[in-house]
Amino acid sequence: MLKNKKETKTEDKKDLKAEIKKLRCEMDLLPPKLREAGLPVMVLIEGWSASGKGTLIKNLISEIDPRFFYVSHGIPQRESDRRYPFMYPYASALPEKGKLTFYESGWMYEAVHKIVGREISEDTWDKWVRSVNQFERQLRDNGYLLLKIFIDIDKKEQYKHLSALRSDPETAWRATDTDLWQNEMYDCFAENYEKFMKQTSEYEKWHVINGHSREQANRDVLRLLIDKINTALEKGRYSGKPFDEDFPLVSMPKLSEVDLSPTISDKDYDKELKRLQNKLSIQHNIIYRKKIPVILCYEGWDAAGKGGNIRRVVYPLDPRGFEVQPIASPEPHEKARHYLWRFWTRLQRSGHVTVFDRTWYGRVMVERIEGFCTEKEWKRAYNEINEFERDLTEWGAVVLKFWIHIDPETQLERFTARQNTPEKRWKITEEDWRNRDKWAEYETAVNDMLKKTCTKNAPWYIIESNDKKYARIKTLKIITEAIDKAIKQKI
Repeated sequence: MLKNKKETKTEDKKDLKAEIKKLRCEMDLLPPKLREAGLPVMVLIEGWSASGKGTLIKNLISEIDPRFFYVSHGIPQRESDRRYPFMYPYASALPEKGKLTFYESGWMYEAVHKIVGREISEDTWDKWVRSVNQFERQLRDNGYLLLKIFIDIDKKEQYKHLSALRSDPETAWRATDTDLWQNEMYDCFAENYEKFMKQTSEYEKWHVINGHSREQANRDVLRLLIDKINTALEKGRYSGKPFDEDFPLVSMPKLSEVDLSPTISDKDYDKELKRLQNKLSIQHNIIYRKKIPVILCYEGWDAAGKGGNIRRVVYPLDPRGFEVQPIASPEPHEKARHYLWRFWTRLQRSGHVTVFDRTWYGRVMVERIEGFCTEKEWKRAYNEINEFERDLTEWGAVVLKFWIHIDPETQLERFTARQNTPEKRWKITEEDWRNRDKWAEYETAVNDMLKKTCTKNAPWYIIESNDKKYARIKTLKIITEAIDKAIKQKI
């Protein structure tokens, strides 16, 4: 796959410049077409250090309206940046529909450098490769165009470029010790680059571009990008069969089978609340020190008591170590991206607690019922969500999902009380009453959700909340027990 040879064929420079000029003019005409078609484009430029990746991107964007593109250097630079899941920097930089993102190195660079440097195991490599493949497949299925480029030069050429950079005080900083190490370990890197390309070409193949002539490489990539965009504009988004992986699922009861009678006395509630909150406060210090991420996901019926439940959970936590993410209807810039993007970008780094008040499960509930996505999209989402949560747990996160459950009669009582109490009236809206009319539809959707996404690594818990105090204690018990288990596994 990697030739590592300097091509002997040369091209007339005048003709080459003329062709590049023509291609740039063609490129300049594409952004309005991308915007009209709502086609998001991602261009990943990988390759050897000093092979000209940055210059190539500069040339690619030179004729594009700067409002239509973004350049991402996705490799984590700081220690705090590394405290996120492997695909976080790349999923966070997804372009909006009709725009382009250029990645100057990305998931290949990080995986190969860490396996060569023996910073990760073969098992971690395999997990990262799987994450890359599922990420690229999800992009394809959700209408993204992904182009993957590798700029290839031989060892001698790389050393020449690095030496030239080091010899000039103004550019010496661009040739790092890591770059020189890559040149020393050239054959090992080449072997792993080829291995990575072979293992991640299932959904979008890699294009190896000879980088010995910068102008020829520029021309070849322009040709390729323009051709790919025009083909995507002509054919439209991918419409093949949905991918469905066999996840290890845990059996869940239907909502109608859940006994909602459990209660707790005020005395026992006060005692247990104090005990569990004290325990959680201690645990919070430990998970921060051990860098264990905790992700708590709340879904449930309107007026089921999610807000009060969340308040009792976060009350004992250090405010510097948690965030509550209230999820409402997506904003325009969120609708213009993959639906999981707004959840990737809300994750907190390891050692912190992220609480989602409503979650990515809106895709298979409200969006399904209200027709905000197609049937194919919400059916595909079960598998995409399971993959997303597997990425989170393989990162080391404790992922707990709570369905806060009440019966229709209790909901009606709480709706009526809110409506008749001035200081609580803001909590009830016309939409709440409208959703109540669709109780049966939502119950069907929730049962499907519980059945298809209760995995061993990210389980669902139905929290009986006719008695809110009972629900709070049960939730706190589940959280503290799960964190205890995670702490013991870290020892």
